[in-house]
Amino acid sequence: MNPLRPHTTGLALGGFFAVFHFLWAVLVASGWAQPAMDLVFRLHMLEPVLRIAPFSIALAVGLIVLTFVVGYVLGWIFATVWNMAQR
Repeated sequence: MNPLRPHTTGLALGGFFAVFHFLWAVLVASGWAQPAMDLVFRLHMLEPVLRIAPFSIALAVGLIVLTFVVGYVLGWIFATVWNMAQR
């Protein structure tokens, strides 16, 4: 198997996490997050008890940056371990 590039793998996973959380921030900003979350809870036969807080651009940016960094680190670690296991 071909080795993985840790930097590229980290960017890919970090980017995926960041895009996913950007879409969540868009849902919150548009007011659609609460109905979406309530639907998911009800589909799992749970009573929705959590309420979405008002949108904050600073918190949204922090969420996106943090999840990108966590995704990058996890992707980098995964690729490094994968490459070591392939030897």
